[in-house]
Amino acid sequence: MTTSEKVAYLKGLADGLGLDKDVKQDKLISAIIDVLDTVAQDIEDLEDTTAELGEEIDAISDDLSDVEEVVFDEEDEDYEDEDEDECGDECCCGHRHEDPVFYEITCPACNNTITVDEDVLALGTIQCPNCGESLEFDLGSAEEDDAPEKTD
Repeated sequence: MTTSEKVAYLKGLADGLGLDKDVKQDKLISAIIDVLDTVAQDIEDLEDTTAELGEEIDAISDDLSDVEEVVFDEEDEDYEDEDEDECGDECCCGHRHEDPVFYEITCPACNNTITVDEDVLALGTIQCPNCGESLEFDLGSAEEDDAPEKTD
């Protein structure tokens, strides 16, 4: 049963009671039912507008998908022709040509294990998704360990 149908039912009940428009309580009940009727109509209008907007968003999404297909498929063909070995780890096209490396980190506050990639570690700090504790990463010592030693 819709809101409008429920309000119509209340109107029918009020009419069946034979409310007198001159009695204060009956006036109040009649006014409340009128407000409910207006609210129900507004809700129906909002539902109709929402449905129309949803259809328009779907149409825009379909159009965008068509544009993306044309734009990105042409670019992908260009990159497929290039030799990946010339690009290195990350080339000018922005594509990574190696598998990402993931790290497991245990939060000292809640002992929750979090899996992150190098990009997250590079941020230097994140919040634990479990407890909200701030986790800081010092990559300085790790990078120094990986760097080749200089000899004079």
